[in-house]
Amino acid sequence: MAQVTVMIDGKAYRMACEEGQEPHLEELAGRFDQYVGHLKTQFGEIGDLRLTVMAGIMVMDELSEVNRKLKTLEAESDTLKRARDSVLSDHVKTEEALAVALSEVTTQIHGIAAKLNGLSTPASN
Repeated sequence: MAQVTVMIDGKAYRMACEEGQEPHLEELAGRFDQYVGHLKTQFGEIGDLRLTVMAGIMVMDELSEVNRKLKTLEAESDTLKRARDSVLSDHVKTEEALAVALSEVTTQIHGIAAKLNGLSTPASN
């Protein structure tokens, strides 16, 4: 297990993480430190615990908003997939109907050609 030291509000915190995850943990801590710093600027020295709780709530609020947007996008994606599947199904049905119609027209053309050949053969004698 890897160890990394992160800084939040000017204080060092030693943390364990999986090997290779150190940069990710440092990035997360840096982002959290920005929340703490923003709140400290806004409210002044109101206590480490209070700042940390407020920053945590801000992060959870953002996460909640992201989850709400994700659910909306997933619903839109599902709707688009159903619409796509419906259009593809309609397209296949149209192609099948067109193939049947072309086959019928081809049969009729062959019949007409055969009749014309039958009529033209005795006349040429």
